[in-house]
Amino acid sequence: MSWQRAVQRSKMQSILAKLKQDFPALNFEPSQSFYWSPRTKKVFFKQVGSTDEVAIWSLLHEVGHALLNHQIYESDFELLNIEVEAWTKAQELAINYGYEIDQEHVQDCLDTYRDWLYQRSTCPTCLNCSLQIDSRTYRCFNCSTVWHVSSSRMCRPYRRKQKEALASQQPL
Repeated sequence: MSWQRAVQRSKMQSILAKLKQDFPALNFEPSQSFYWSPRTKKVFFKQVGSTDEVAIWSLLHEVGHALLNHQIYESDFELLNIEVEAWTKAQELAINYGYEIDQEHVQDCLDTYRDWLYQRSTCPTCLNCSLQIDSRTYRCFNCSTVWHVSSSRMCRPYRRKQKEALASQQPL
C-alpha cells in the first residue's frame, strides 16, 4: 500500500471513529457508494474515495441527511432542497471536525440535481419549463402537454407524453 493511500485510509478511519462516537444512534456500513438509507437508518460509505477529501465530504453529506432525518421526497424540487440542506449540514459538521468543504465541489454536486430537474421539467413539445403536478407527472403551462417521468433519480430523465385525448381533459 502506498504512503498516500495509507494516509487516506487513516483520515477516513479517524473521521468515521469520531462520527460514531459523536452520533451513537447512527449506524455506518461500508458500501460501494455513499448514501443515507432512511428505511434502514444507516449511512453507507466507501472505504476510500477518489481523494480522501472528497470521500470525507461525501461521508459528512450523508451524515447530514441522517441528522436532518431526511426521508422519502414527494417532488423533484423537494429533492433538490433536501440536497441543499444536507450540504449545508455537512459544511457545519466539517468545521467541527477541522475540515473545509470546497464550495465549488458542493455546487458541482448540486448542479447534477439542477440539471436533472431541468431536463425532467422541460416540456417535450414546446421546451417550456413547468412544475410537477404529482410525483411522476408534469404539465406544461404553455401548451398543456402532460408527460410522465421515471420515479428513479438515478436514471436518465426520460419524458413520456400522455395521450393527447387525456391531456386535453385535465384542468390546469
